[in-house]
Amino acid sequence: MKRPVTRRAVLGALGAASLAGCTELGTGGARVDGRPTTSGGTGGTSPPTVTDHLPLPMEPSSLRSEAVSGGPPKDGIPSIDDPSFISAGEASNWLDPGDPVFGLVTDGGAKAYPQSILVLHEICNDVVDGQPVSVTYCPLTGTAMGFERGETTFGVSGRLVNNNLIMYDRATETWWPQVLATAIPGPWNDSYTTRSLEEFRLVWTTWKRWSNRHPETEVLSRDTGFAKNYERDPYGSYNPRRGYYRPGSSPMFTSFSDDDRLEEKTVVIGTRTPEGAAAFEKDTLRAQGLVAGELGGEPILAVHDPALDTGYVYRNPEGRQFEHRDGQVVDASGTAHRPAALPLERTLAFDAMWFAWSGFYPETNLYASD
Repeated sequence: MKRPVTRRAVLGALGAASLAGCTELGTGGARVDGRPTTSGGTGGTSPPTVTDHLPLPMEPSSLRSEAVSGGPPKDGIPSIDDPSFISAGEASNWLDPGDPVFGLVTDGGAKAYPQSILVLHEICNDVVDGQPVSVTYCPLTGTAMGFERGETTFGVSGRLVNNNLIMYDRATETWWPQVLATAIPGPWNDSYTTRSLEEFRLVWTTWKRWSNRHPETEVLSRDTGFAKNYERDPYGSYNPRRGYYRPGSSPMFTSFSDDDRLEEKTVVIGTRTPEGAAAFEKDTLRAQGLVAGELGGEPILAVHDPALDTGYVYRNPEGRQFEHRDGQVVDASGTAHRPAALPLERTLAFDAMWFAWSGFYPETNLYASD
């Protein structure tokens, strides 16, 4: 399915072609959620990867053949490689309460990356608590994701697969589709091994919710070194939702998905491991607070956090029972827990548009209201 306007035309208007409270990223390479066993990288300056790679919808070489040009060339959408940050008070001069931000909390404090900035850059190569990371955002699939980058940086390849950003690392020139977080061969590097990146969680929320929870947060500055109009999103608006982000609108490029269980732009909170994938409709999770599911034949539990309007997913192998009460989760003993800190193993989960999730993970379990 295609829209009559191309990504180049949309971004050309802005010159793109010239262009809570939980620890989400551990220190010393230790992550709080995601896949637990890491390989420590593949040598040289390539980015850190994990031992067991994530599932792919097809062979890596087939994914390369499905990649299309998004319009701007390689690095035509420039990554932010020297970010600066400002205080919450300064950011409130131009961030409205309902504007989306992507939040990160570490032992060193909180950071917020405004969607209005990343929509024009898609990648911010940052250093958090001394650890090199990349904060990434794909506007066409509605996905904000964090990766450890080691000694290299990530850039925007100019290619898309299933409408999703294909990053490349500047050390090896390998292609990395953002949602898949897994290497595929690219035009600059045909010698690769199938491996998946080290990831960490970003929280998709609003500026009001994030700044209320983290009043001392640092905020990515508009002083990026590029002459960009950060007052205008070339795809539309999330506050209010219109343009490309409007429910009922079509993906910009051909989608892998033919799964009509949900409308294409419906937001789900998805989680995937080497054992499989599961998705929870975000509106259903909001309404119910807790939603039980299954991943790889084992029970999982999704939990809504009303303070940040986000969700977390946990492995629940013993089928433990919980209740959602007044923004907290209470176990059978009566002990209350924050939604982000249940006494269970958390899997990495993130917001995504349904067409993107179901296209990449066609065998996904889906939990949604009838």
